[in-house]
Amino acid sequence: MFRLSNLIKSSIEDLPQRRLNGAIAIWNFTNRCNLSCLHCYSKAGLEAQDHLTTQKIMQTIPQLKKGGVKFVIFSGGEPLTRKDIFDIAEAMREEGIATYLSTNGLYIHHSNVKRIIDTFSYIGISIDGTQTIHDRFRGLEGSYAMSLKAIDLIHEHGGRVGIRFTITKETIDALKHIFELAETIGIDKIYISHLVYSGRGLDNLKMDLTKEQRKEAVTYIIQKAFEYYETGKDIDIVTGNMEMDAVMLLNALEQKDAEAAKRLRKRLLAWGGNSAGRNLVNIDSEGNVKPDPFFPERIGNIFEKPFDAIWLDNENSLLQKLREFPRKICGKCENCEWIEICNGGSRPRAWAIHGDLWAEDPSCYVQ
Repeated sequence: MFRLSNLIKSSIEDLPQRRLNGAIAIWNFTNRCNLSCLHCYSKAGLEAQDHLTTQKIMQTIPQLKKGGVKFVIFSGGEPLTRKDIFDIAEAMREEGIATYLSTNGLYIHHSNVKRIIDTFSYIGISIDGTQTIHDRFRGLEGSYAMSLKAIDLIHEHGGRVGIRFTITKETIDALKHIFELAETIGIDKIYISHLVYSGRGLDNLKMDLTKEQRKEAVTYIIQKAFEYYETGKDIDIVTGNMEMDAVMLLNALEQKDAEAAKRLRKRLLAWGGNSAGRNLVNIDSEGNVKPDPFFPERIGNIFEKPFDAIWLDNENSLLQKLREFPRKICGKCENCEWIEICNGGSRPRAWAIHGDLWAEDPSCYVQ
Protein backbone atom coordinates (compact mmCIF):
# COMPACT_ATOMS: atom_id res chain seq x y z
CA MET A 1 0.00 0.00 0.00
CA PHE A 2 1.18 3.48 -0.85
CA ARG A 3 -0.04 6.07 1.64
CA LEU A 4 -0.12 9.30 -0.36
CA SER A 5 -1.83 11.49 2.21
CA ASN A 6 0.37 10.40 5.09
CA LEU A 7 3.55 10.90 3.06
CA ILE A 8 2.52 14.36 1.86
CA LYS A 9 1.75 15.56 5.38
CA SER A 10 4.77 13.96 7.06
CA SER A 11 7.19 15.19 4.38
CA ILE A 12 5.93 18.79 4.25
CA GLU A 13 5.65 19.12 8.03
CA ASP A 14 8.78 17.02 8.72
CA LEU A 15 6.90 14.70 11.07
CA PRO A 16 8.25 11.39 12.41
CA GLN A 17 7.86 8.61 9.88
CA ARG A 18 5.35 5.82 10.46
CA ARG A 19 7.07 2.44 10.45
CA LEU A 20 5.56 -1.02 10.35
CA ASN A 21 7.59 -3.15 12.73
CA GLY A 22 6.24 -6.43 11.46
CA ALA A 23 4.06 -7.79 8.67
CA ILE A 24 0.57 -7.34 7.27
CA ALA A 25 -1.32 -10.53 6.43
CA ILE A 26 -4.21 -10.59 3.96
CA TRP A 27 -6.19 -13.68 4.89
CA ASN A 28 -8.85 -15.02 2.53
CA PHE A 29 -10.94 -16.86 5.11
CA THR A 30 -13.44 -18.09 2.54
CA ASN A 31 -13.95 -18.36 -1.18
CA ARG A 32 -17.71 -17.94 -0.80
CA CYS A 33 -19.17 -14.68 -2.05
CA ASN A 34 -22.56 -13.26 -2.97
CA LEU A 35 -21.15 -11.30 -5.95
CA SER A 36 -19.33 -12.17 -9.19
CA CYS A 37 -16.96 -9.25 -9.66
CA LEU A 38 -15.16 -9.00 -12.99
CA HIS A 39 -11.75 -8.40 -11.39
CA CYS A 40 -11.96 -11.01 -8.60
CA TYR A 41 -8.59 -12.72 -8.14
CA SER A 42 -10.05 -15.65 -6.18
CA LYS A 43 -12.90 -16.51 -8.58
CA ALA A 44 -15.22 -16.60 -5.60
CA GLY A 45 -18.87 -17.68 -5.61
CA LEU A 46 -21.63 -18.81 -3.24
CA GLU A 47 -21.16 -22.44 -4.31
CA ALA A 48 -17.64 -22.51 -2.85
CA GLN A 49 -16.96 -24.55 0.30
CA ASP A 50 -14.89 -23.46 3.28
CA HIS A 51 -11.69 -25.49 3.72
CA LEU A 52 -10.51 -23.60 6.81
CA THR A 53 -12.18 -24.79 10.00
CA THR A 54 -12.54 -22.55 13.02
CA GLN A 55 -10.19 -24.86 14.93
CA LYS A 56 -7.46 -24.62 12.28
CA ILE A 57 -7.70 -20.84 12.14
CA MET A 58 -7.53 -20.56 15.93
CA GLN A 59 -4.46 -22.82 16.01
CA THR A 60 -2.76 -20.57 13.46
CA ILE A 61 -3.34 -17.24 15.22
CA PRO A 62 -0.51 -17.65 17.81
CA GLN A 63 1.74 -18.64 14.89
CA LEU A 64 0.93 -15.32 13.21
CA LYS A 65 2.16 -13.50 16.30
CA LYS A 66 5.35 -15.59 16.36
CA GLY A 67 5.86 -14.70 12.70
CA GLY A 68 5.67 -10.98 13.44
CA VAL A 69 2.26 -10.29 11.91
CA LYS A 70 0.82 -7.04 13.31
CA PHE A 71 -2.26 -6.57 11.13
CA VAL A 72 -4.65 -9.00 9.47
CA ILE A 73 -6.95 -7.89 6.68
CA PHE A 74 -10.04 -10.11 6.67
CA SER A 75 -10.80 -10.84 3.03
CA GLY A 76 -12.39 -13.49 0.85
CA GLY A 77 -14.66 -14.11 -1.01
CA GLU A 78 -16.89 -12.25 1.37
CA PRO A 79 -15.56 -12.73 4.94
CA LEU A 80 -18.94 -11.94 6.54
CA THR A 81 -20.34 -15.19 5.11
CA ARG A 82 -18.48 -16.96 7.94
CA LYS A 83 -20.45 -17.27 11.18
CA ASP A 84 -17.25 -17.50 13.23
CA ILE A 85 -15.69 -14.30 11.87
CA PHE A 86 -16.17 -12.31 15.09
CA ASP A 87 -14.67 -15.08 17.25
CA ILE A 88 -11.66 -15.20 14.93
CA ALA A 89 -11.17 -11.44 15.08
CA GLU A 90 -11.49 -11.40 18.87
CA ALA A 91 -8.86 -14.13 19.19
CA MET A 92 -6.49 -12.06 17.06
CA ARG A 93 -7.06 -8.96 19.11
CA GLU A 94 -6.24 -10.95 22.27
CA GLU A 95 -2.86 -11.70 20.65
CA GLY A 96 -2.31 -8.00 19.95
CA ILE A 97 -3.05 -8.29 16.21
CA ALA A 98 -5.12 -5.49 14.66
CA THR A 99 -8.01 -6.60 12.44
CA TYR A 100 -9.21 -4.87 9.26
CA LEU A 101 -12.34 -5.89 7.35
CA SER A 102 -12.58 -5.83 3.55
CA THR A 103 -16.19 -6.37 2.52
CA ASN A 104 -18.76 -5.59 -0.14
CA GLY A 105 -21.08 -4.45 2.65
CA LEU A 106 -24.11 -6.48 1.60
CA TYR A 107 -24.12 -8.51 4.82
CA ILE A 108 -23.92 -5.46 7.10
CA HIS A 109 -27.28 -4.97 8.83
CA HIS A 110 -28.76 -3.28 11.90
CA SER A 111 -28.34 -6.59 13.75
CA ASN A 112 -24.55 -6.82 13.32
CA VAL A 113 -23.24 -3.34 12.48
CA LYS A 114 -22.34 -2.40 16.06
CA ARG A 115 -20.44 -5.64 16.56
CA ILE A 116 -18.57 -5.10 13.28
CA ILE A 117 -17.55 -1.59 14.39
CA ASP A 118 -16.45 -2.83 17.82
CA THR A 119 -14.53 -5.78 16.36
CA PHE A 120 -12.58 -4.31 13.44
CA SER A 121 -10.08 -1.45 13.57
CA TYR A 122 -10.94 -0.46 10.02
CA ILE A 123 -13.79 -1.30 7.62
CA GLY A 124 -13.32 -0.98 3.87
CA ILE A 125 -16.34 -1.29 1.57
CA SER A 126 -15.94 -1.83 -2.17
CA ILE A 127 -17.50 0.81 -4.41
CA ASP A 128 -16.54 0.69 -8.08
CA GLY A 129 -18.13 3.81 -9.48
CA THR A 130 -21.59 5.14 -10.19
CA GLN A 131 -24.60 2.91 -9.63
CA THR A 132 -24.61 1.69 -13.24
CA ILE A 133 -20.88 0.98 -13.39
CA HIS A 134 -20.73 -0.59 -9.93
CA ASP A 135 -23.70 -2.92 -10.45
CA ARG A 136 -22.35 -4.10 -13.82
CA PHE A 137 -18.83 -4.55 -12.45
CA ARG A 138 -20.05 -6.39 -9.35
CA GLY A 139 -22.54 -8.56 -11.23
CA LEU A 140 -25.63 -7.70 -9.16
CA GLU A 141 -28.26 -5.06 -9.80
CA GLY A 142 -28.88 -3.02 -6.66
CA SER A 143 -25.52 -3.83 -5.06
CA TYR A 144 -24.42 -0.17 -5.21
CA ALA A 145 -27.42 0.94 -3.17
CA MET A 146 -26.89 -1.85 -0.65
CA SER A 147 -23.20 -0.97 -0.21
CA LEU A 148 -24.06 2.70 0.36
CA LYS A 149 -26.70 1.66 2.88
CA ALA A 150 -24.00 -0.28 4.77
CA ILE A 151 -21.81 2.84 4.85
CA ASP A 152 -24.74 4.85 6.21
CA LEU A 153 -25.35 2.24 8.90
CA ILE A 154 -21.73 2.36 10.02
CA HIS A 155 -21.85 6.15 10.21
CA GLU A 156 -25.15 6.08 12.12
CA HIS A 157 -23.52 3.87 14.76
CA GLY A 158 -20.41 6.05 15.08
CA GLY A 159 -18.02 3.93 13.03
CA ARG A 160 -15.33 4.90 10.53
CA VAL A 161 -15.38 3.45 7.05
CA GLY A 162 -13.42 3.68 3.83
CA ILE A 163 -14.11 3.08 0.16
CA ARG A 164 -12.15 0.48 -1.83
CA PHE A 165 -12.10 1.18 -5.58
CA THR A 166 -10.44 -0.90 -8.32
CA ILE A 167 -9.41 1.21 -11.29
CA THR A 168 -9.83 -0.42 -14.71
CA LYS A 169 -11.06 0.59 -18.16
CA GLU A 170 -14.54 -0.37 -16.92
CA THR A 171 -14.38 1.98 -13.92
CA ILE A 172 -11.96 4.78 -14.80
CA ASP A 173 -14.74 7.15 -15.84
CA ALA A 174 -16.08 6.93 -12.30
CA LEU A 175 -12.83 7.97 -10.60
CA LYS A 176 -14.05 11.53 -10.11
CA HIS A 177 -17.37 10.20 -8.80
CA ILE A 178 -15.56 8.22 -6.08
CA PHE A 179 -13.91 11.36 -4.71
CA GLU A 180 -17.16 13.34 -4.92
CA LEU A 181 -18.98 10.52 -3.11
CA ALA A 182 -16.36 10.40 -0.36
CA GLU A 183 -16.60 14.16 0.14
CA THR A 184 -20.41 14.06 0.22
CA ILE A 185 -21.01 11.18 2.62
CA GLY A 186 -18.00 11.68 4.90
CA ILE A 187 -15.69 8.81 3.99
CA ASP A 188 -12.47 8.52 6.00
CA LYS A 189 -10.28 6.74 3.46
CA ILE A 190 -10.19 6.13 -0.29
CA TYR A 191 -8.18 3.05 -1.24
CA ILE A 192 -7.59 2.86 -5.00
CA SER A 193 -6.35 -0.50 -6.21
CA HIS A 194 -4.64 -0.96 -9.56
CA LEU A 195 -5.57 -4.18 -11.37
CA VAL A 196 -3.36 -7.24 -10.95
CA TYR A 197 -3.70 -9.98 -13.55
CA SER A 198 -4.95 -12.89 -11.49
CA GLY A 199 -8.21 -14.82 -11.18
CA ARG A 200 -10.93 -13.08 -13.13
CA GLY A 201 -8.53 -10.16 -13.44
CA LEU A 202 -6.33 -12.38 -15.63
CA ASP A 203 -9.32 -13.61 -17.61
CA ASN A 204 -10.19 -9.95 -18.22
CA LEU A 205 -6.72 -8.63 -19.00
CA LYS A 206 -8.29 -6.32 -21.56
CA MET A 207 -9.78 -4.38 -18.62
CA ASP A 208 -6.43 -2.92 -17.62
CA LEU A 209 -5.55 0.70 -18.29
CA THR A 210 -3.13 1.85 -20.93
CA LYS A 211 0.01 3.52 -19.59
CA GLU A 212 -1.34 6.90 -20.71
CA GLN A 213 -4.65 6.32 -18.90
CA ARG A 214 -2.85 5.21 -15.75
CA LYS A 215 -0.55 8.22 -15.70
CA GLU A 216 -3.51 10.58 -16.17
CA ALA A 217 -5.48 8.82 -13.42
CA VAL A 218 -2.59 8.85 -10.94
CA THR A 219 -1.94 12.52 -11.69
CA TYR A 220 -5.57 13.24 -10.74
CA ILE A 221 -5.33 11.12 -7.57
CA ILE A 222 -2.17 12.95 -6.46
CA GLN A 223 -3.78 16.33 -7.16
CA LYS A 224 -6.70 15.35 -4.92
CA ALA A 225 -4.30 14.27 -2.16
CA PHE A 226 -2.58 17.66 -2.27
CA GLU A 227 -5.97 19.42 -2.38
CA TYR A 228 -7.16 17.56 0.72
CA TYR A 229 -3.94 18.39 2.58
CA GLU A 230 -4.02 22.07 1.63
CA THR A 231 -7.71 22.49 2.53
CA GLY A 232 -7.55 20.40 5.69
CA LYS A 233 -10.04 17.84 4.43
CA ASP A 234 -9.63 14.68 6.52
CA ILE A 235 -9.79 12.02 3.81
CA ASP A 236 -6.86 9.62 3.63
CA ILE A 237 -5.83 8.55 0.10
CA VAL A 238 -4.02 5.27 -0.43
CA THR A 239 -3.17 3.39 -3.63
CA GLY A 240 -2.34 -0.28 -3.97
CA ASN A 241 -0.55 -2.65 -6.36
CA MET A 242 1.35 0.11 -8.19
CA GLU A 243 4.45 1.20 -6.30
CA MET A 244 5.45 3.38 -9.26
CA ASP A 245 2.87 5.89 -7.96
CA ALA A 246 5.61 6.90 -5.50
CA VAL A 247 7.74 8.26 -8.34
CA MET A 248 4.83 10.38 -9.56
CA LEU A 249 4.28 11.78 -6.05
CA LEU A 250 7.98 12.58 -5.64
CA ASN A 251 8.06 14.44 -8.96
CA ALA A 252 4.90 16.36 -8.03
CA LEU A 253 6.27 17.41 -4.63
CA GLU A 254 9.56 18.54 -6.18
CA GLN A 255 7.54 21.12 -8.13
CA LYS A 256 5.91 22.41 -4.94
CA ASP A 257 8.52 22.16 -2.17
CA ALA A 258 12.10 21.06 -2.90
CA GLU A 259 13.04 20.57 0.76
CA ALA A 260 9.94 18.52 1.48
CA ALA A 261 10.71 16.45 -1.63
CA LYS A 262 14.14 15.61 -0.20
CA ARG A 263 12.46 14.37 2.97
CA LEU A 264 9.96 12.40 0.90
CA ARG A 265 12.75 10.71 -1.06
CA LYS A 266 14.30 9.49 2.21
CA ARG A 267 10.91 8.20 3.36
CA LEU A 268 10.34 6.38 0.09
CA LEU A 269 13.76 4.72 0.28
CA ALA A 270 12.96 3.57 3.82
CA TRP A 271 9.52 2.35 2.66
CA GLY A 272 11.18 0.21 -0.01
CA GLY A 273 8.43 -0.20 -2.59
CA ASN A 274 6.75 -3.54 -3.28
CA SER A 275 6.75 -5.51 -0.02
CA ALA A 276 5.35 -8.90 -1.11
CA GLY A 277 7.27 -11.58 0.75
CA ARG A 278 8.95 -8.99 2.97
CA ASN A 279 6.28 -7.46 5.19
CA LEU A 280 3.22 -8.52 3.22
CA VAL A 281 1.92 -12.09 3.21
CA ASN A 282 -1.27 -13.86 2.14
CA ILE A 283 -3.05 -16.94 3.42
CA ASP A 284 -5.68 -18.13 0.95
CA SER A 285 -8.92 -20.01 1.59
CA GLU A 286 -7.16 -23.38 1.27
CA GLY A 287 -4.37 -22.53 3.70
CA ASN A 288 -1.72 -21.76 1.10
CA VAL A 289 0.81 -19.13 2.20
CA LYS A 290 1.87 -16.76 -0.60
CA PRO A 291 3.89 -13.55 -0.81
CA ASP A 292 0.72 -11.69 -1.84
CA PRO A 293 -2.84 -12.69 -2.84
CA PHE A 294 -2.05 -12.66 -6.57
CA PHE A 295 1.14 -14.70 -6.47
CA PRO A 296 1.36 -17.73 -8.81
CA GLU A 297 3.52 -19.71 -6.36
CA ARG A 298 3.04 -20.64 -2.73
CA ILE A 299 5.74 -20.79 -0.09
CA GLY A 300 3.91 -23.32 2.10
CA ASN A 301 0.57 -24.40 3.56
CA ILE A 302 -0.61 -24.09 7.15
CA PHE A 303 -2.03 -27.63 7.01
CA GLU A 304 1.49 -28.92 6.33
CA LYS A 305 3.66 -26.61 8.44
CA PRO A 306 3.14 -23.89 11.09
CA PHE A 307 2.77 -20.40 9.64
CA ASP A 308 5.74 -18.96 11.50
CA ALA A 309 8.00 -21.77 10.29
CA ILE A 310 6.94 -20.99 6.71
CA TRP A 311 7.24 -17.22 6.96
CA LEU A 312 10.51 -17.15 8.90
CA ASP A 313 12.23 -19.74 6.71
CA ASN A 314 15.43 -17.99 5.65
CA GLU A 315 16.33 -20.92 3.40
CA ASN A 316 13.30 -20.48 1.14
CA SER A 317 14.76 -19.40 -2.22
CA LEU A 318 11.67 -17.46 -3.31
CA LEU A 319 11.57 -15.46 -0.09
CA GLN A 320 15.30 -14.83 -0.35
CA LYS A 321 14.90 -13.27 -3.79
CA LEU A 322 11.84 -11.25 -2.78
CA ARG A 323 13.60 -9.91 0.33
CA GLU A 324 16.72 -8.88 -1.56
CA PHE A 325 16.81 -5.09 -1.84
CA PRO A 326 16.61 -3.78 -4.36
CA ARG A 327 15.38 -6.86 -6.19
CA LYS A 328 17.25 -8.10 -9.22
CA ILE A 329 14.69 -7.38 -11.94
CA CYS A 330 15.52 -7.60 -15.64
CA GLY A 331 14.18 -5.58 -18.56
CA LYS A 332 13.95 -1.83 -18.17
CA CYS A 333 14.12 -2.22 -14.36
CA GLU A 334 17.72 -3.40 -14.55
CA ASN A 335 19.15 0.10 -15.03
CA CYS A 336 16.20 2.16 -13.79
CA GLU A 337 17.01 5.01 -11.40
CA TRP A 338 13.78 4.35 -9.46
CA ILE A 339 14.33 0.66 -8.61
CA GLU A 340 15.13 1.48 -4.96
CA ILE A 341 11.79 3.26 -4.64
CA CYS A 342 9.37 0.88 -6.40
CA ASN A 343 11.43 -2.33 -5.89
CA GLY A 344 10.31 -3.60 -9.30
CA GLY A 345 6.56 -3.46 -8.75
CA SER A 346 4.26 -6.48 -9.12
CA ARG A 347 5.83 -9.91 -9.63
CA PRO A 348 2.46 -11.58 -10.43
CA ARG A 349 1.91 -9.13 -13.32
CA ALA A 350 5.40 -9.92 -14.62
CA TRP A 351 4.59 -13.64 -14.44
CA ALA A 352 1.21 -13.23 -16.15
CA ILE A 353 2.65 -11.42 -19.17
CA HIS A 354 6.26 -12.60 -19.42
CA GLY A 355 6.12 -16.00 -17.70
CA ASP A 356 9.03 -14.78 -15.56
CA LEU A 357 8.73 -13.64 -11.94
CA TRP A 358 11.81 -11.46 -12.34
CA ALA A 359 10.83 -9.64 -15.53
CA GLU A 360 9.78 -5.99 -15.49
CA ASP A 361 6.28 -5.11 -14.35
CA PRO A 362 4.36 -4.71 -17.65
CA SER A 363 2.06 -2.09 -16.13
CA CYS A 364 4.90 0.28 -15.20
CA TYR A 365 4.05 3.68 -16.67
CA VAL A 366 7.15 5.57 -15.48
CA GLN A 367 9.68 6.53 -18.13
